[in-house]
Amino acid sequence: MTEFDDATYVGADGRCRIHDGWDIGGNANGGYLLALAANGLRRVVERPDPVTITAHYLAPGQPGDAEVVGEVVKAGKRFATASGQLRAGGRPVLQVLATFGDLAAGGPGSGFTAVDGSPPVLPPMEACRPRSAREGFPVPLMDRLDVRLDPVHARFVDGAPTGRAEVAGWFAFADGRPIDTLALLLVADALPPAVFNLDLPSAWVPTVEFTVHVRAVPAPGPVRCLFRTRFVHGGMLEEDGEVWDADGTLVALSRQLALLPR
Repeated sequence: MTEFDDATYVGADGRCRIHDGWDIGGNANGGYLLALAANGLRRVVERPDPVTITAHYLAPGQPGDAEVVGEVVKAGKRFATASGQLRAGGRPVLQVLATFGDLAAGGPGSGFTAVDGSPPVLPPMEACRPRSAREGFPVPLMDRLDVRLDPVHARFVDGAPTGRAEVAGWFAFADGRPIDTLALLLVADALPPAVFNLDLPSAWVPTVEFTVHVRAVPAPGPVRCLFRTRFVHGGMLEEDGEVWDADGTLVALSRQLALLPR
């Protein structure tokens, strides 16, 4: 198995492990935890693709044994919905509600398309700035990913944030693993927070709630990502994300509610 497949493996009994090395400053990345929980829940519903998934983050994810528990809320012809938890150390880490389906199968009206948007315009991947696991503060997650930031949006790394809460770049796995619908849950939380381009420290941004809508199965190749924050107040922020595949198809949308960097 690839590193991601190994790190998100869930047994038939729901047992799994939060793996070391998928963290940011010692706390497991929120997108990784979401993918781990989703992999367990899709066993419960027996549908391959997380169409929409929302998680409330109740405790930091620390390396060690864990389990995914869940139950089917409703199973229909096209979609099945499950509620569940990712648990570790005897306590819930994530509370999850998710709907799964088979996106490759399509459905009524799937031939109609109206898109008011387009992928971010980025330099070629090789001309973008690689995200290091050792820039600013430790991000071991980046040893497993190939994240390349648009040089314009990467100025915060050199202490010169743009003043606009926006970040864009490319995503691929370092070991070449194809990006599927489960991996999109990680992709949606893999780039640096957009608020790093404001006058804020580059540090851990704890997630309170995270929702991802998976809109299509990605075409082969790296994906382009764009994340923006418009509102920061009361010690909290929202971040909206778009993920576009190599064919220019929107494959995922995300919204995250998080605390300011710690």
